[in-house]
Amino acid sequence: MMATDLPAAKPKLQWMTATVREVIDETPRVRSLVLDIPDWPGHKAGQHVDVRLTSDDGYQAQRSYSIASSPDAPHVMLTVERLLDGEVSSYLAGDVIAGDQFEMRGPVGGYFVWTTALGGPVFLVGGGSGVVPLMAMLRHRAAAKSNVPTTLLYSSRTAEDIIYRAELDRLSGQGDGFTLAHTLTRGQPDGWSGLKRRIDRAMLQSVGFAPELKPRIFVCGPTPLVESAARELLDLGHAAQLIKTERFGPTGR
Repeated sequence: MMATDLPAAKPKLQWMTATVREVIDETPRVRSLVLDIPDWPGHKAGQHVDVRLTSDDGYQAQRSYSIASSPDAPHVMLTVERLLDGEVSSYLAGDVIAGDQFEMRGPVGGYFVWTTALGGPVFLVGGGSGVVPLMAMLRHRAAAKSNVPTTLLYSSRTAEDIIYRAELDRLSGQGDGFTLAHTLTRGQPDGWSGLKRRIDRAMLQSVGFAPELKPRIFVCGPTPLVESAARELLDLGHAAQLIKTERFGPTGR
């Protein structure tokens, strides 16, 4: 009998030690952690990691977080929103300081990823901290000096809740084909010139690319937003295979 070549099994992900290099306050409830990970194998924009914390009595808690940094960056960055009932997020987004260490495993996921080689146009739709993996894509695009037509439609509760606001403004002002559209759902400051409601069909149609352009679409945020946006995008005529979604619930992070 002839031997057949079987695909090699993927190596099992190993837990690594991440050391906090820097803590960045993004909003009153959101922090970014810049990490040193000596054995980091590299990642693609849109992937995530598992974080595991172990208490002195041996109790462990584990959660998944999207990677915020570009694959081209010298350090891995996680951006974490502090949740009232979050065992892990309350530490990462509240108590952690430079020099602290914790276990991390990854990168994980190959579905919700974008590389410059995939091209575009690219339509990114995010709500709240769902902007994190989308930001990794934008940072990757900027690092590669890509001019692929790209639009981010980003929904936040208030202006104070906009994550990466200054960096997004800077990227959108470079004139390289990136367009930024904000919408606020729970109040707007004086002089606000952005959108003022939840993401709906009319907004997706006016801000995004026409279906005939076949944009690659990535939608990330709370489950209701993701499900609604994906449904409306399909109704607008976008191809299902070009719509990638990632969602999280109130206890998912």
